[in-house]
Amino acid sequence: MTDNVKIREVGPRDGLQNEKVWIDTSDKVEWINQLSETGLSYIELTSFVHPKWIPALADASEVVKAVKKKSSVTFGALVPNERGLERALEANIDEVAVFLSASETHNLKNINKSIKDTIPVLRDVIRGAKSNGKSVRAYVSTVFGCPYEGAVDIYQVKKLAVSLMEQGVDELSLGDTIGVATPKEIINVITEIKKEIKVSQIALHAHDTRGTALANVYAAYLLGVRAFDGAVGGLGGCPYAPGASGNVATEDLVYLLEGLGGKTGIELQSLIESGKWIQSKLGRDLPSHHLQLALATENKEGFKNENTAY
Repeated sequence: MTDNVKIREVGPRDGLQNEKVWIDTSDKVEWINQLSETGLSYIELTSFVHPKWIPALADASEVVKAVKKKSSVTFGALVPNERGLERALEANIDEVAVFLSASETHNLKNINKSIKDTIPVLRDVIRGAKSNGKSVRAYVSTVFGCPYEGAVDIYQVKKLAVSLMEQGVDELSLGDTIGVATPKEIINVITEIKKEIKVSQIALHAHDTRGTALANVYAAYLLGVRAFDGAVGGLGGCPYAPGASGNVATEDLVYLLEGLGGKTGIELQSLIESGKWIQSKLGRDLPSHHLQLALATENKEGFKNENTAY
């Protein structure tokens, strides 16, 4: 079992897609360039979904074209269909991410298609991306619970997972979209999926709605999972999952995994600084433990310095 851990930073896409405050294209690019200097090896930049559905990411092509490319960083983007793939390829994205839900109702609300009708669309995107030399990862949302249907059948999840891998997907990201999972569910689902898919091809996408994200990451780590999605500052939420809060904060994720002996290659303090920067642009506090600790410490030191002057 390797100690190397792959962190997938999804903040610029999954983090910003649900924000009501518009972040200027130049600020998105500046933030991504900051993230590229932290040691992250993967950053998901944006989504090539129609702007009508995700207006916060309407500048997808401009962002991808403007960021400073680094050979040490893979830049990915969410791609819903062949039209989205055309735009992503024209912008020269490194990796394509496809997505669907494990629950029928969430898939209908998120993609406006049944799961059965979504599969052929994804097949064409995967085939097109592969023929253009791009790697592909797939998100399966609502794996551990759906905001509309409740519990999700583990065998339905496994069936979808196997189908996606058979189509040529390189990595499968299992999403706790509404943050309902506990370590028990993580263990049950991943143990079942590991029967059909290599653990080296499985990633966990944890949301922290109920405060269990880091515990769930730990459970997955013990099972051999070495790829995890996170968003700096704990940004995130799903427009079609009422009540879902942000992703597990990347800086909290790095601290935990490094403490377990994992090697992320990420400079924690640089990550925290990038969190401070995007928080200032959003104008609201972000839930990351490390970010808020750093800000509280700075404020306390400033207060002491002012008192010393008297």
